[in-house]
This record gives sequence, C-alpha cells and structure tokens, in this order.
Amino acid sequence: MALSDYVNTFGQAMLQRYGERVHKLALHAGFTCPNRDGSKGHGGCTFCNNASFNPAGRRPAVIAAQLADGRRVIGGLSKARLFLAYFQAYTNTYAAREVLAALYDQALAEPDVIGLAVGTRPDCVPDTVLDLLADYRRGGLEVWLELGLQSACDETLARVRRGHGLAEYRQAVRAARARGIPVCTHLIAGLPGETAAHCRRSLDIVLELGVDGLKLHPLHVVRGTQLAREWRRGDYRPLALDEYVDIAADLVQRTPAQVVFHRLTGTAPAPLLLAPDWCVGKWRVLNGIERELQRRGRGQLVPPAMMKEEAQRAI
Repeated sequence: MALSDYVNTFGQAMLQRYGERVHKLALHAGFTCPNRDGSKGHGGCTFCNNASFNPAGRRPAVIAAQLADGRRVIGGLSKARLFLAYFQAYTNTYAAREVLAALYDQALAEPDVIGLAVGTRPDCVPDTVLDLLADYRRGGLEVWLELGLQSACDETLARVRRGHGLAEYRQAVRAARARGIPVCTHLIAGLPGETAAHCRRSLDIVLELGVDGLKLHPLHVVRGTQLAREWRRGDYRPLALDEYVDIAADLVQRTPAQVVFHRLTGTAPAPLLLAPDWCVGKWRVLNGIERELQRRGRGQLVPPAMMKEEAQRAI
C-alpha cells in the first residue's frame, strides 16, 4: 500500500487530470507582508522566519531564472515536464493588480508552466486580485489560491500575532469560490495553547466553509523568532512525532475524498531548525502517517482509489 491509497494527494490528482506528473516550482518574487511592514505589525508571526521555507533561502531573482533552477532540482528527482509556478515566499498578492499580473505573466510565459499556485494571507485578497486569478482560470490555466489560515481559533491567531482572524478567512474563501477559484488552506498542528481537539475544530470549520485543498504541517521552532525565545524559556513544547502523526491521521480521516492534500507535513533546513528534530525531513513523517492510516484501516472518507473505480464504472 502507498500513501495515495489512503489520501487524495496533489501529485495523484494532477496525474489523473493531466495524464502526467505536475510539480510546483517555488518562487520568491520579492514581496513583503503587512505583518512585517507596519501595516498590520512588525516582525511577523511569532513562528515565522521566512528563510525556513524560501526555496533554498534564495533572494528575489528573475522569475525565469528561478524556474530554471527549480527544473534542475526536480529533474534529478522526477520526470515531470509540466509545472505550476508556486509564488511562495511572504504574501504573494500584496501589490497592485498590474504589478501582480506582470510577475505572474513572467512565469506563465514559460511553455511548460501550466498555471499558478499563489500563497497569501486571508486579509490580502481584494476583489481586484481575485478577478485577476479568475481571468487566468477562464483562460484554461490551473490556478490555486493558497490561504494561510493556520488555525480557526481567533485566540490562537492573536497569540501568534497573525494580524487577522477567522472572519477575514471566511470572507476570502467565499469570494474566491464564488469566482470558481480553487482554495488550498494551510493549517498548523501544535500551535501554542492548542490541542488535537483544536486542530479537529479548525478543520471542521474549514470544511464547512468549503475548501478544495489542504496543507497540513507541524509547528516547528526556527532561529530568529519569538517562538524560539518561548521555547528556550520552556514556555512552548513542540509536538512529538507520534503526536503529529496521530493528529494528521485524524484530520485525513475527517476530510472528504474530493479535497486534495497538497502537503501532509513541513520541514525546515537543519541550520535553522531548533525543534522538533524530526522536522528536518519529510519521509519519516509521511511513512508514519501512512502506517497509522493502514493500521486504522481507512484514510479519507471515501478512498481516492474507490472514487476512481466508481468514475470508471460510470463511463
């Protein structure tokens, strides 16, 4: 058995849609964040050091050059020939429409780039930006709006200094889905003060509002953050691997099969990571989630393999 026998993974969803592998190529387009530039706050979220998820910690560069770098890396790992330009670092809708369109168009000018994945905050997706993404969708491109919610608990969001609440997320999701834009929501397990029950509640709220994709990841402590200071003082304890595996398996099993999991864990580079040490790599975590779902005997509410069989029978 494989993880995709229990989870509707992004890789399998793209393979079924396009008949071949599709990979995201992460980009740093030089954006900042309203939680850093003073619009909402300074210093960002308590857990955020953007170098921990920047592609190779790179600085902004020409989009085409970044895509070429990404292809070289992927080329050694996969035979993918189709790609999504993943605008990942910071808040990738935090500019005027014409600025965003110029950057997105640079990526889409590459012949093997079939669409966009745009990472942003729920409070940074005005109608002008959503209309732009909807235009790309109508043009036949694959487009995903990735919203970093992290938790549906306003108390937690305030504690980690997110600078927005659930209300902004609710509004952004409704506006995006009204335009036919698929939404992928990011959720973090192990946030300060939260338990597994909080994670389940966050997921249930997200599912009730409607979502097309999910990214799950454990909170990890990286250098240069407020969370690192809390951890050193003993005020924060990160999840153990078995705790995270159990939570992730719970969330998978609560999720309808049509929702695509873009990610089930997250990592940080060893030089930046303080804790937990198991967040330095993904395979140990993914294998643990797969084993736990196998032990439980089921994955998402309807197994993706069963969905495929039912679809074939209906043809």
